[in-house]
Amino acid sequence: MREALTALGFADPGTGRGLGFGAAGIGNLYREVSDFQAFDTLQAAYDAGARHYDTAPHYGLGLSERRLGAWLRESGARGELVISSKVGRLLEPRDNPQGALDDQGFAVLADTVRRWDPSEAGIRRSVESSLERLGIEQLDIAYLHDPDAYDLREGIEQGLPALLKLRDEGLVAAVGVGTNSAQAAGVCLAAADIDLVMLAGRYTLLEQPGAELLADCARREVGVVNVGVYNSGLLARAQVPEHANYNYSQAPQELLDRARAIASVASDFGTDLPTVAVRFAASHPAVVALVLGASSAGQAVENARRYERSVDPAVWDALAARGLLDASALEMCAP
Repeated sequence: MREALTALGFADPGTGRGLGFGAAGIGNLYREVSDFQAFDTLQAAYDAGARHYDTAPHYGLGLSERRLGAWLRESGARGELVISSKVGRLLEPRDNPQGALDDQGFAVLADTVRRWDPSEAGIRRSVESSLERLGIEQLDIAYLHDPDAYDLREGIEQGLPALLKLRDEGLVAAVGVGTNSAQAAGVCLAAADIDLVMLAGRYTLLEQPGAELLADCARREVGVVNVGVYNSGLLARAQVPEHANYNYSQAPQELLDRARAIASVASDFGTDLPTVAVRFAASHPAVVALVLGASSAGQAVENARRYERSVDPAVWDALAARGLLDASALEMCAP
């Protein structure tokens, strides 16, 4: 494992780095969350064992970072935690906001706008702004956030070298890329000496298009932080509802049927769909951490319980026998 990851505690299961808390929900993702509920959720995640907290300026236009920063000051837990945030989207004041609401999924007033800026000056400004909102002196991990959604070439040619420079200066301890695209992550992996890949929704119980990327990460000793393991909610309940989301929109019938078939197998083995989804997502040897999102204390506690539970190893063979899990993915399972 890379020196930066070892120094952050990812090589030692006793540190709790493997269980991460995703802070998009406390940035009012899809619905408003009170300050009290946000603090309660952060504390519940900590009490349940999470020691790795991930946020971003994008989440609630800085609200997630501000709330996490306030909780860090109140709890005094900073020294025990790995804190990660993201760069590439600068927050700039909006001219005449006049009560406008955010149009990217967060229930917040749009008093600022997101602007893509992968330049060294932009990356440095983004990190410094995040540090101010969080009230800390150093980011443990900084990810280039969704460069493929803007300009992947610019991200590689400007953003990644800027992050590497900040790592050399000690402003961040480790750097990487965070994306929904396994292909984009692979291009970044080949182009720069990054420490981590945060991959969203592309290596899950439902689908594994990121399998080749994870194998490459393992060869390079680059850590994978697996996120989006419920595929936007499709795998988040024991019983799959008709109106479940996949990739942030209504799941097609084919995927609803597949998720229900997986849930049926899980039930046969005395467990449930979300637990099997979490255990599978953590099973690949390249995965150093799971980041599981929550917007309530109950969700944070349940995520931790799923992470700690064991499942009957025979469940993987049963899923493979029904064509619900690829044989190559099965070989990697070590839950």
